[in-house]
Amino acid sequence: MEDSGKIMPARYIFALCLFFISFTVGAESFRVIVAGSLEISLDRQGETVPLHYNDSVLVSLGEDTRFFRGIELELSAPQRWPEYQGSLAMAVYAELDSAPPAGVADLQGRRVAFEPLPGKIQIVYQIPSRDSHGLKSSPYVTVLPFVSSDSFPLLFRVMPVIKGMSDELESMVFQFNARPVLSDEGAVKISPRYPEQLRGRPFTVLIDDTLIPNHGEEMLLKEGEHHLVILSDDYRNESRRFVVERAKTLDLIVELQDPTPLLIFEAPQNAQVFLNGAPVPRERDSIPVEPGN
Repeated sequence: MEDSGKIMPARYIFALCLFFISFTVGAESFRVIVAGSLEISLDRQGETVPLHYNDSVLVSLGEDTRFFRGIELELSAPQRWPEYQGSLAMAVYAELDSAPPAGVADLQGRRVAFEPLPGKIQIVYQIPSRDSHGLKSSPYVTVLPFVSSDSFPLLFRVMPVIKGMSDELESMVFQFNARPVLSDEGAVKISPRYPEQLRGRPFTVLIDDTLIPNHGEEMLLKEGEHHLVILSDDYRNESRRFVVERAKTLDLIVELQDPTPLLIFEAPQNAQVFLNGAPVPRERDSIPVEPGN
């Protein structure tokens, strides 16, 4: 191994050319060392996998990805890494033929991204998983090509692009973690509570003046305040406001009310109350009546 951290530009450029020439649209076969795996979900974040110069990590999605715009991959490099910029590259593969455990694995997959690792201590990539994701590259984040959720798991791979690396570079450890990139949405589920004598009657739901035909299903809404209207011939109409939080599901309970008018009595303790000529029992606080005189 070479002791110097310097890299010959011609050798580096030649190696990169070989990688770009080998980039194919279809699946390619390769052998990797899988250092570990991470599952990205709303309730599993903060885990890391250490990677050396020729390691890879398997990245999968949890069950609930409704609020995902994409994923964010972060590679934390050692302090000396910028001195070796240009010696390592990263590649991302999708549509793998298997999800291997840790160890050496022979895989097939479609390469969706490849580029040299920049000379930064914090290297961040974002991969959109929605068509309308709104993600943009910046000096701090590189947005990679779109990958649909059904193409997961992904394989993130670190690889050398030069020969004759120094002992220091071979011993460097990068810390890899992954997290979701969340949309500005939450979910709401309307849970009606029916009066005992009027179960299962139809009612109409409007949210923000938009008709909701399948109000028994969860629906995605922008985070923030919304307006709910309940219209029905069998229940009292209702209007209320509710707040949707980002990446959370709101169980919105709607107490449907019987529209029949109630007559409430207040009388002295010893008084006898009559309604339409019939005595009203003392234990009755209210009595339903038909509208009119």
